[in-house]
Amino acid sequence: MYIDTHTHLYAEEFNADRSSLIKKAIDNGIKKFYLPNIDSESIDGMLALEEEFPENIFPMMGLHPCHVNATVQQELNTVEEWLKKRKFVAIGEIGIDLYWDKTFFKEQQLAFKTQIQWALAYNYPIIIHCREAFDEIYDILCSFEKLPKAIFHCFSGNLEQANKIIALGNFKLGVGGVLTFKNSGLDKVIEQVDIDHLVLETDAPYLAPVPFRGKRNEPSYILEVAKKLAEIKNCSINEVGDITSKNAEFIFGV
Repeated sequence: MYIDTHTHLYAEEFNADRSSLIKKAIDNGIKKFYLPNIDSESIDGMLALEEEFPENIFPMMGLHPCHVNATVQQELNTVEEWLKKRKFVAIGEIGIDLYWDKTFFKEQQLAFKTQIQWALAYNYPIIIHCREAFDEIYDILCSFEKLPKAIFHCFSGNLEQANKIIALGNFKLGVGGVLTFKNSGLDKVIEQVDIDHLVLETDAPYLAPVPFRGKRNEPSYILEVAKKLAEIKNCSINEVGDITSKNAEFIFGV
């Protein structure tokens, strides 16, 4: 069994064939799909997918840092309302992104801290988005006396950063298509990280692995990531599936 710990299956890129590609992935052994929320506009589509595939689709609730702007408080209020309304498997996708725009950096910090506090209150894990903001995120995490379980989504940092994350305790690194990119250097880092600290993800429809790089990503392509990880760790792809699935279930408890 394989678990896709991070996929945006509600995205408009899947409007033409969403149900069929999910069924295809299930047939290929990917049995669970964890969906991070983005903002108030992505909630309905995400929950509709959960209703269609209740045994396979697991929604999170959160506000993505790239969707933090002047309406941050209104968006956070929506997240809080949903957390009070029903259960989710995690709070995500949350974090800080300074790659595209630094305009709302303070608001991103506020949203990140607030959502970590909610995760602690509801006993949920968090899914962390980090782009050009490792030090900023790490400082915030270290400011908490206690942290929830977490996945550092789409990890693409260096070994020092990987070890800092792992040392926080109950943190896993999410690896996806970037692991297969020839010049990413991520393979050299992951080679030195125990597989017990890793989970698989696609981030579909983004970051498709080789040989599909540049095309729309989809959950079935997680097998390409698993193959690459098996090659790096000198083990079977079945072992990769078993261990990373166990790691995912440790985080999500589902």
